[in-house]
Amino acid sequence: MSLTKKIMIALILGVIVGISLSFSPVSFFNIIDTYILSPVGQIFLNLIMMLVVPIVFVSIVLGAAGLGEPAKVGKIGIQTIFFFLVSTSIALSIGIGLAYMIQPGEEGIFNTSNMEYEEQSAPPIMDTLVNIIPSNPIKSMASGDMLQIIAFAIFIGLGLGVLGEKTKGIHRLFEQANELLMWLIKIVMKTAPYGAFALIASAIGGAGINAIGSMAMYMGTVILSLIIHGTVTYGLAIWLLGKSNPLTFYKDFSPAMSVAFSTSSSSATLPLSLKIAQEKLGIKKEVSSFVQPLGATINMDGTGIMQAVATVFIAQVYTISLDFTDIIIIILTATLASIGTAGVPGVGLIMLAMVLNQIGLPVEGIALIVGVDRILDMLRTSLNIAGDASCALIISNNMKRKEERTKLQAS
Repeated sequence: MSLTKKIMIALILGVIVGISLSFSPVSFFNIIDTYILSPVGQIFLNLIMMLVVPIVFVSIVLGAAGLGEPAKVGKIGIQTIFFFLVSTSIALSIGIGLAYMIQPGEEGIFNTSNMEYEEQSAPPIMDTLVNIIPSNPIKSMASGDMLQIIAFAIFIGLGLGVLGEKTKGIHRLFEQANELLMWLIKIVMKTAPYGAFALIASAIGGAGINAIGSMAMYMGTVILSLIIHGTVTYGLAIWLLGKSNPLTFYKDFSPAMSVAFSTSSSSATLPLSLKIAQEKLGIKKEVSSFVQPLGATINMDGTGIMQAVATVFIAQVYTISLDFTDIIIIILTATLASIGTAGVPGVGLIMLAMVLNQIGLPVEGIALIVGVDRILDMLRTSLNIAGDASCALIISNNMKRKEERTKLQAS
């Protein structure tokens, strides 16, 4: 049986067990979760996270070295960030449009009198941008600061590309390290079905069926927005810009999306998504190694959709009308914040608090969605990594076509 089938069966069983546990006494769920589900899920996450920092560093170094010229690295970096900003803006627009059509926060359904939410502040955007350059790269690796790791790796990769033969031994060492890490990923992924089962059962059992039921309209709006963005926005981009079949793309990339669904972490899924992108989707190694780690840090289309729907939802619950200017502010703030708050824990809710503050909505309204956010986080993470891979596919395919044209002209 393929890994994809095993993971899908594990997810289905996890949903069934999670729903069953949501009807059980709280004390019984706590015992099962504390001694079985959480430990199994955490071991799986630790196994993957153990590989994240080394594979991001090694992949980015090889990617930048493979691209060679600094101008080429800069060009691909600009294309990548432009794609992420445009797709995030489209995602936010879809979320806002559907929220107004479906009206998930219809007046009178929710009691807002006892709402409390402790707001966490995000660092200023300029501070984040300045801190991209690490003062101590070893400390950045130890603390898992992805933007700083990526920046340092790009410098090392550029150096290897420019120096060429002089650093051939070090370049070969990085290639060997990459081979070792890919082998380790293969071993770790054998535990994926067990980890996926434990994580999904714990999430659904903890949220409770009542919490899910009361938020069904909000959840339905977010899920529908995610599906439309994944099929229409990414599908058209893959077809028109990447000249590839979207169905084949999603079929081949589904194992990575399944793991993203169970872990709720783009970074944790990165080792597998890189492997699939390079081996199954045929994305150039240097492009995949550069674009996908960057996307795992700053590309948040799924989070953008959640923010858009949640903002309109909270406005409807509190019967506060939003004008056209407010909607533009939502799109601009959330799009720019997706890069400015990269790597901050709980980034989705922090970004949502920023958006609510910008347009004068009560931050306490976030308490309404916290209960089901873990489940939605699984879905939007799957969309986020699909966006990273689709961007890498488009850039890679365009590079291949350009190289073929150059060869034809030379011959």
